[in-house]
Amino acid sequence: MSSAVRTASPRRRHRSAGRVPWRWLALLLGALVMLFPLYWMLVTALSDTAAVTSGPLRLWPESASLAAFRRAFELLPFGQFFVNSAAIAVVAMLLSVSLNLVAGYVLAKYRFRGRQVVFVLVLSTLMIPVQVVMVPQFQLVAGLGWVDSYWAVIVPRAAEAFGIFLCRQFMLGLPDEVLEAARLDGAGHLRVFWSVVLPMSRPLIAVLVILTFMYRWNEFAWPLIVLNDQRLFTVPIGLAFLQGQYGTDYPALMGMALLTTLPVVVVFALFQRQFVEGVARSGLR
Repeated sequence: MSSAVRTASPRRRHRSAGRVPWRWLALLLGALVMLFPLYWMLVTALSDTAAVTSGPLRLWPESASLAAFRRAFELLPFGQFFVNSAAIAVVAMLLSVSLNLVAGYVLAKYRFRGRQVVFVLVLSTLMIPVQVVMVPQFQLVAGLGWVDSYWAVIVPRAAEAFGIFLCRQFMLGLPDEVLEAARLDGAGHLRVFWSVVLPMSRPLIAVLVILTFMYRWNEFAWPLIVLNDQRLFTVPIGLAFLQGQYGTDYPALMGMALLTTLPVVVVFALFQRQFVEGVARSGLR
């Protein structure tokens, strides 16, 4: 039997080694498919407007030029738009992640009457379309005098039901023995949360940072409703204004759209390892 095992193991290693190139080839093809839209955006941005609208289909620009980027910044103040989007996305991300972590921790580790009812009510809000609550939200924001301000975009959706659900599911897996040991050592509620729970929740925080930043950076409808001053517009609103009624400067539009994706790519690259671990441990499918 031992000889059979010894003879079978090299075969298994040979078969697994033969599969590796095919796996790498499949991953390479998948990466090319995912990157092709970005490549096409770059080709369009570097091409001439006439070549894009009336010329033959090309996979590379006939004469590369950065004129489309210059035209976009001349037509609209995209520099200010990027500053606005960054300020809103970063502040909203910090506020939303903090509130979701606290709410998820309370629902996961604290025992109080009505805890399950509160959790079910939070989850039930996921079934309400966002468009249904836009009018009441706008009335509330207008009553507070926040129209045409960053707070009108940031505060109404500071706590997200999906984020609270994600935090609760993750924190249910944290060992209660570690939290009890910290309390026996004299740590209070805030100290346990700050010194014990948060360090153990780094993968979860990475997931929340990426998802919240991406959602806030790409948000279009709500900022368009509550922002009327062009100086406060975000990048998605600026991209919409680049599309004319009778014609569209596609190279300029693709150039700004390409620049818009860069912050999201950078954030994902910084947190990708913790993101994968957090998705696996929090039950997200």
